[in-house]
Amino acid sequence: MKDPSCRISRWQLLKAQLNNLTPPLFVKAVQQGEAKHILIDVRTAKEFALGHLPTAVNIDYLAIDFWEKIELLPRDLVCYIYCQSGRRSTRACTLMRNGGFASDQLYNLDGGLRDWEASHPKLLKEVLARG
Repeated sequence: MKDPSCRISRWQLLKAQLNNLTPPLFVKAVQQGEAKHILIDVRTAKEFALGHLPTAVNIDYLAIDFWEKIELLPRDLVCYIYCQSGRRSTRACTLMRNGGFASDQLYNLDGGLRDWEASHPKLLKEVLARG
């Protein structure tokens, strides 16, 4: 049951602690960002196989070895993280931040690929075509 005294949901509070980027800003950040960066798709391998952003690495948030794979990443990498709806990527960013990754090196695609397709379908098609 939702507490009527809460003006903002816990989910929104969690997201507010992250660097959330709109699709155009996400693309710009990846293309013009740090030389040492990684684009991480946290969807399942099956979702990844159906289509993903160019140069993305698949590290399934729901997989049992998710954290083991994340821990292998160099801590100086800037990480651009996305999923289908933005929920798994938000959780992944939060886990990474809590696990010692610097907040200023973690960027979440706000709303995921679903919102991107709804709000900027042409941009998504252009980016996917580059891959």
